[in-house]
Amino acid sequence: MATTAEPRAGRLDDLQKLVALCKRRGFVFPSAEIYGGFANTYDYGPLGVLLKNNVRDAWVRTNIQRRDDIDLIDAALITSPKVWVASGHVSEFNDPLVQCLGECKNRYRADQIDTTRCPNCGGPLDAPRMFNTMFKTQVGPVEDEESIAYLPPETAQGIFVNFANVASTMRRKLPFGIAQIRKSFRNEITPGNFVFRTLEFEQMEIEYFVEPGTDEESFEYWVGERERWYIDLGVRRENLRRFEHPADKLSHYSKRTVDIEYRFPFGEGWGELEGIANRSKGPDNSSWDLWQHEQSSGQRLTLFDEEKKQHIRPGVVEPAAGLTRAALTFLIDAYDEEVIDATKTDVRTVLHLHPALAPYKACVLPQYRNKPDLVRVARGVYEELRRRWMIAYDSGSNIGKLYRRQDEIGTPYCITIDFQSLEDNKVTIRDRDSMDQSRFGRVPIEELRGWLDSHLDY
Repeated sequence: MATTAEPRAGRLDDLQKLVALCKRRGFVFPSAEIYGGFANTYDYGPLGVLLKNNVRDAWVRTNIQRRDDIDLIDAALITSPKVWVASGHVSEFNDPLVQCLGECKNRYRADQIDTTRCPNCGGPLDAPRMFNTMFKTQVGPVEDEESIAYLPPETAQGIFVNFANVASTMRRKLPFGIAQIRKSFRNEITPGNFVFRTLEFEQMEIEYFVEPGTDEESFEYWVGERERWYIDLGVRRENLRRFEHPADKLSHYSKRTVDIEYRFPFGEGWGELEGIANRSKGPDNSSWDLWQHEQSSGQRLTLFDEEKKQHIRPGVVEPAAGLTRAALTFLIDAYDEEVIDATKTDVRTVLHLHPALAPYKACVLPQYRNKPDLVRVARGVYEELRRRWMIAYDSGSNIGKLYRRQDEIGTPYCITIDFQSLEDNKVTIRDRDSMDQSRFGRVPIEELRGWLDSHLDY
């Protein structure tokens, strides 16, 4: 993947700086802000939606478009509650909860605090009790036990219950994968840290089905592949590490789990970015989930091997990434404050986003907004380029301020139409990371599409 990134000055040292930028520039807003907000819910603004879409598209491009062994599905959010009983979520998807008995009455995850006193007010904490984090809802006009359904707390089960459908319709043989991107919902006890942990979030997930006994080899492959994806999109290698889950802490379906962790600027620093789980804990190293759904539904969830003349329940490896958490990570890693002059009074805020992720790929700027001939040419260039890419147009201030505004939202290139453009039909292109306005020379307007194609080749 092509990138224009130059060496950066440092890393974000205060998450609130990014929170303020996201609000100011239209990436993320507090949900229902006019009513005082709603805890741990956020709305994505115009630029936030573009960023999320670009993260999603980059994931699809890598894992679906450029491979021939993974299919994409979109399963229903609300489905039979029997799915969640069979998968173990109704009985196993629990967190230990403690509550302050003092003044504040705050609740905490018991496994995330190391004290018998409330971290907020110092009051005593009650004994831990288990709390199921799935959201319940009702289907139909009568609210009773028979009408209970659940909002999905994860993405995987819609894939497992469609395993036979996809394998049959797409004529798949092992190994192959099924992928899905959709929202999940968790009634988290201690959400927080901006959009790092919220009540609803989007996930990008693959269940990669393999011959039983080859799951460990596939597991190692996917750990490397998923780590490489973040690095290719600009996350600095030194901010990533692998965390192996201890055997006694594994989920009920997992033989082995490794988290790709990122060094976040809050809490203890390192936190989960993506989890890769070997869910081949069923009989004979087969998928635990397929086996469970077979037992519960009575339907065979296997592939028939023509050579061996037998039905095979495959093993499975699951790379599960949070789309919204990945978007946050890319923003954090891209954020920089650069001192421009020797007096240290001129500091520019810039997002060094990979061009594939940047909300706008370029911004078209007339050098002067009150010159009709410049505006006419600039609008023509803008109209032509935005047929192919998301392009911004700005003319509301002096050119220096316009550049800084685009730096702050991560736009890789600014295309300036000046008086010379009226004579030579060429433009100046400014590079975001180096701020160089002469690096590319003057580019003919009729060659701009080709120029951007070559510089946005990801």
